[in-house]
Amino acid sequence: MNLGSVGIDVAEALGMEHALGQIAEARGSLPWSSPLAVGTLACDSVALASLALGLARNARTPAPTSPVRVDRARVATSFTSERILQIDGQHPAVWAPLSGFRTARDGFVRTHANYPHHENALRRVLGLGDGADAASVSAAIAERDSVELETAAAQAGAVVGAVRTSEQWREHPQARSIAAAPIVEVTRTGAGRPRAWTTDAAPLAGIRVLDLTRVLAGPIAARDLALAGAEVLRVDAPFLPETGWIHLDTGQGKRSTLLDLCDRTDGARFESLLKRADVVLTGYRPGALTRFGLDPEDLAQRHPGLVTGSVSAWGTQGPWAGRRGFDSIVQAVTGIAVAVTADGETPGTLPAQALDHSTGHFLAAALTMALVGQRTVGGSVDVRMSLARVAHALLDSTDGATVPPDAGAPAAPCRTRAPSESRPFSLTYAPPVLAFDGAPDDYADVGGPWGIDAPDWARSNAS
Repeated sequence: MNLGSVGIDVAEALGMEHALGQIAEARGSLPWSSPLAVGTLACDSVALASLALGLARNARTPAPTSPVRVDRARVATSFTSERILQIDGQHPAVWAPLSGFRTARDGFVRTHANYPHHENALRRVLGLGDGADAASVSAAIAERDSVELETAAAQAGAVVGAVRTSEQWREHPQARSIAAAPIVEVTRTGAGRPRAWTTDAAPLAGIRVLDLTRVLAGPIAARDLALAGAEVLRVDAPFLPETGWIHLDTGQGKRSTLLDLCDRTDGARFESLLKRADVVLTGYRPGALTRFGLDPEDLAQRHPGLVTGSVSAWGTQGPWAGRRGFDSIVQAVTGIAVAVTADGETPGTLPAQALDHSTGHFLAAALTMALVGQRTVGGSVDVRMSLARVAHALLDSTDGATVPPDAGAPAAPCRTRAPSESRPFSLTYAPPVLAFDGAPDDYADVGGPWGIDAPDWARSNAS
């Protein structure tokens, strides 16, 4: 399989060029059509995450390995997992009523109001009451200029993106900052000793991961690590509940606990977890966790040898670094929505939330290679990615468009679990997509409740 231009850029950033010959031609086809090379982006991200995990396995227990061979049909299923997901035979409502494209006075905007606090903030910035419906929101937006509303929303804690062409976006100061950054930022600091692998065979067995991420990209990266044998403990604040379907769609193989880092007792519990962690992964806005001592620099000083990773919407530099954003908003703002329009007038969307999914898999590859490097030469390693930087790479890609398969392409696979004692409902979901040697064909654990686990590591082995 020949990687596309984005995959090659990521591989070079992670020092994986020497191993690209281990990626075989992908099988199957993608049922997508797009003027952008979103299919290549998706398959490249899965291939590199799989390759990195294979390299980690070989670093701890050298042995012959099979080529990485990505299954395109499974990629398509995984990248559209929210459409596959069924709870007791019913598809969840993925988009809230106030989320979506709306017509502004001078163009289009896209709103994201899936979380209640963002929904309430959107109503407030539009001068509407708590119960205002979608029609009222649309009418209010029609009276506002797109960029003016985008700015006012950001200041009010709402999430609105003005739809731009890629040319318009590239003139924006934030776009210039993003374009100057590498697609994956890797920083190695300190002189912490190399940590030891355990003797287990799974690529990341014995690795402990604190997952402080939400929505899709970060949770997908942590889910990849869990599939490869890492113990992943997701930590959320009790006052910021996760949307139920999102947790079911991305929480496979993880445990989930609640800690309020503003509380002294919970803060002490979290510090205890940190002492035994190997990876800390964050997905909040840059700077949001600084007051808790969770900046990479602080963590490297307090816990030498730690690998840290972060994913953001807009990167860590520039005037929008602290701004909220999601895959759908980034597509709208950066010009993707205009590039994939179906009628030449109204904005469109990619055939999947591919910025989230591909960034998640690339980030998993980066974290895995950071772990391999740490256990080889020591030090602390920090890796950072942003959805907007991946959007830039997709728009700049020199690869061909994604075209639909021939008629009669095989149906995408899925999995169904019957109700159980801990999960009183059936669950239909996308299976794992990674293709490293020994990769499980299904998740060991699915459908675990959000926030019910103790704030402790379940496994006793030290690392």
